[in-house]
Amino acid sequence: MNQHKRRALFERLKSANPKPATELNYSTPFELLIAVVLSAQATDKSVNKATQKLFPVANTPRAVLTLGEKGLKKYIQTIGLYNSKARNIIKTCALLIERHQGQVPHDRKALEALPGVGRKTANVILNTAFGEPAIAVDTHIFRVANRTGLAPGKTVREVEDKLNRFVPTEFKHDAHHWLILHGRYTCTARKPRCPACVIADLCDYPDKTEHP
Repeated sequence: MNQHKRRALFERLKSANPKPATELNYSTPFELLIAVVLSAQATDKSVNKATQKLFPVANTPRAVLTLGEKGLKKYIQTIGLYNSKARNIIKTCALLIERHQGQVPHDRKALEALPGVGRKTANVILNTAFGEPAIAVDTHIFRVANRTGLAPGKTVREVEDKLNRFVPTEFKHDAHHWLILHGRYTCTARKPRCPACVIADLCDYPDKTEHP
């Protein structure tokens, strides 16, 4: 895919969805951090269902620490890997208080130093909470980038680096949301909805589906 097609691709995604946003429910950077940590190998819907009960009770590092690991588990036990996630969240809350005055740091290195926070999660926080043009590559974005030819790569980091190089500057902030939503609802893993796709003619995928 050449740069002309890449620009056209994002122009169409923008036209179809001018103001894309995460489907995780949150109202503060801390709530977003907790939601993203919980979302690993889980659906946004399942996370929202859990945090809808958790956040009214505990939505600050100190409040979560007061709940304790056992208390936290009661709210998130419907989410996959909840034991390890609860352990990491408690450790993260302690570090936020100890090192960052209870605030989520606006710094990649500091974010990635938090238990349960990797590069992808840090990118989501930097983009969605702090407005940086970071692109977090999850399974949906990895698939879309490779399938369309937008930014093919064998590893998540390779795809991320290529997206940072190839995505036109004016689209970088929203690129993460456009691509994840496109992968979640249109360019699905088993049977992509090519007939309903707004970028089908720009896409390099050779096995396009012919019927909805």
